[in-house]
Amino acid sequence: MRLDPNDFILLEALQTDAKQTNKQLALKLNLSVTAVYERIKKLERSGVIKDYVALLDREKIGLGFMVFCHVKLVQHAQKSLNEFENDVRGLDEVVECFHVSGAYDYLLKVLVKDMAHFRHFLVTKLTALKYIASTESSFVIEQVQNTTKLIPMPQD
Repeated sequence: MRLDPNDFILLEALQTDAKQTNKQLALKLNLSVTAVYERIKKLERSGVIKDYVALLDREKIGLGFMVFCHVKLVQHAQKSLNEFENDVRGLDEVVECFHVSGAYDYLLKVLVKDMAHFRHFLVTKLTALKYIASTESSFVIEQVQNTTKLIPMPQD
């Protein structure tokens, strides 16, 4: 799908505040409300807009301790990768999981209450999974930047 300049403006506006009305967006774009509605529907149908969510303050909901876990698997057969990935999807503490290159196979972003919660997670859940050879954890001291806003690049 090719995006035009109005699509870029619309996407930026929705990422800033997805609760804006179509009327408010129409005023920003100098388009009719119907045209904005149709653009949004087109962006949703094409998958450019995947979902609408509420972003929570992790500190205020008791998940203020962030850990990045590097995981190395024993085997790299497709079956072991699939099983590991399926198992990780069932771990509530894991909010992001990436299959990566380098010394480790996966990078997990884990949110927990505190060090005791993390230790419990590590000992009873993560290292209990099949195929894990080793893990290495990095504890976040301070989050310097965190954004969900993507800046779409104009297409040639």
